[in-house]
Amino acid sequence: MARKGAIKPKVIQPDPFYGSRLVTKLINRSMYDGKKSVARHEIYEAFDIIKEKTGEDPLKVFNQAIENIKPTMEVRPRRIGGAAYQVPQPVRGIRRESLAIRWLVMAANSKSNSEFHTYSAKLSTEIMDAAKGEGAAVKKRTDMERVAESNKAFAHFRW
Repeated sequence: MARKGAIKPKVIQPDPFYGSRLVTKLINRSMYDGKKSVARHEIYEAFDIIKEKTGEDPLKVFNQAIENIKPTMEVRPRRIGGAAYQVPQPVRGIRRESLAIRWLVMAANSKSNSEFHTYSAKLSTEIMDAAKGEGAAVKKRTDMERVAESNKAFAHFRW
């Protein structure tokens, strides 16, 4: 057990252009080798592509995508009597956002380079798909919730 008490989460400054904490988290997760200005440029370019293709506010589309990706249930391993059971549990609020952004970035990175030439094109496509309730990130969420649903029999092991 920790002796120092609860850990306070870091306060993340909102993005200067959109004024959103979620956009800052996306920039930080997309950053590679500490190059934040490059990541910020790619994210803003992706938002410009979204605005061009949909004609809507890109921040609104992004928030809708994050809401569609956020998981509600997950499974966590719990050892009881020498066996490890996958126990379904609700996902905390901060972790829900973190998982959604992580899955969004991973889905964008996994898109093929032959079809998309830049990261911003990959990310914009994935955000627009997620806003519609499609795409790899939303599939990841549904798979995770399906596993939690199938292991509902072990819910009494929750601690």
